[in-house]
Amino acid sequence: MATSFVLKGDIAFNKDANTIQTFPNGYLVCVDGICKGAFQALPEEFCNLPCYDYSGKLIVPGMTDLHVHAPQYTFRGIGMDLELLDWLTQYTFPEEAHYADLQYAKKAYRYFSDDLKRTFTTRAVVFATIHNESTIELMDQLEKTGVVTYVGRVNMDRNGDENLQEDSAGASLKGTMEWLKEINGRYQRTFPILTPRFIPSCSDELMRGLGEMAQEQGLRIQSHLSENRSEIAWVKELVPEADCYANAYEILGAMGEEERPSVFAHCVYSDEREMEILKKHHAFIAHCSDSNMNLSSGIAPVRKFLEQGISVGIGTDVAAGSSMNMVKEILNAIQASKMYYRLVDDTVKALTFEEAFYMATAGGGAYFGKVGTFLDGYEFDALVLDDSNMASMRAMSVRERVERMCYNDADLFILKKYVQGNLTFSRTE
Repeated sequence: MATSFVLKGDIAFNKDANTIQTFPNGYLVCVDGICKGAFQALPEEFCNLPCYDYSGKLIVPGMTDLHVHAPQYTFRGIGMDLELLDWLTQYTFPEEAHYADLQYAKKAYRYFSDDLKRTFTTRAVVFATIHNESTIELMDQLEKTGVVTYVGRVNMDRNGDENLQEDSAGASLKGTMEWLKEINGRYQRTFPILTPRFIPSCSDELMRGLGEMAQEQGLRIQSHLSENRSEIAWVKELVPEADCYANAYEILGAMGEEERPSVFAHCVYSDEREMEILKKHHAFIAHCSDSNMNLSSGIAPVRKFLEQGISVGIGTDVAAGSSMNMVKEILNAIQASKMYYRLVDDTVKALTFEEAFYMATAGGGAYFGKVGTFLDGYEFDALVLDDSNMASMRAMSVRERVERMCYNDADLFILKKYVQGNLTFSRTE
């Protein structure tokens, strides 16, 4: 049950995509899990609430990981010399096949869930595997972390591993319905999301069936889009009537709509036509810069997405991304955009720090509603951070310290983590 309280410290959050507002030695108010705003002086109406003093510490919004693969966590940082399709074949599919064994899944997902609880992430959109029991085990564990998540039981009826492929579109759809029935009403913070891995893994029949299921059940969809040139060429062979990768999803009825927006990870090679489709369907893009660099996929044109008014957040994409550290991903997103500007198109300016921080907090948080900032009326997701190990000879503003923490995250510690006003993690010295 969420409580009401005040946090005192050095507060920073995005007022909008271009502005980080700060309150040095300010006050942040939570009432029944909802933020009532940040203040330089505490309003009288909140003076009777318990006040936790973190003077000298940073207080920032919780972060949203829009794209992460829970079963891949155990082999993060391995196989990074490969490109996407070979990496899937040699590492991902054989590993995910192990999740047919529930005992294996229990142990592996414990590693993932325990780490997620200790990260900067307060919201996440998560891939599981094709296995119902293991997916439910993951959801059970995530519910206990206090992190709010969407979790997907993966669908794939073609082009998989001999031990990681469903028998048919009908079997995949039936298994998904059984999973949905089993979890109905089971969780408060953990929600289902339909999860076709990507077009190459799903027959037209399966993808159409999932699109119909999403519409009938009021469910959202997550998948991958335009990550790798070989993948894109493959999609063109599989759905030749489509004029681009996103159009293949659109033709098959799996793009989503405003009331139930889809999340598409990567979009490295999304052109104007693809952006038009993404915007039309109110889709969110999960920008996964670490993963895209690790697998030599390329650099997504994030500035173009923002200019088109497309919703963009950040995804760690473990295990192609090497960790679930969202602060590191902010830095990666900025650096990747600088390389796009310098090496790809010098008319497309790099991300500012304000924009990248927004993407990690309010930008991705918007997928969950009013989440990711300390404006009045938003859900209270907050991180209390200790940056005191970052020695300096100069006095720094709160804004400068927030930027610095993303470039020196090894010396940054999470002291407290709140989700919906609930304390979900506390660092012990």
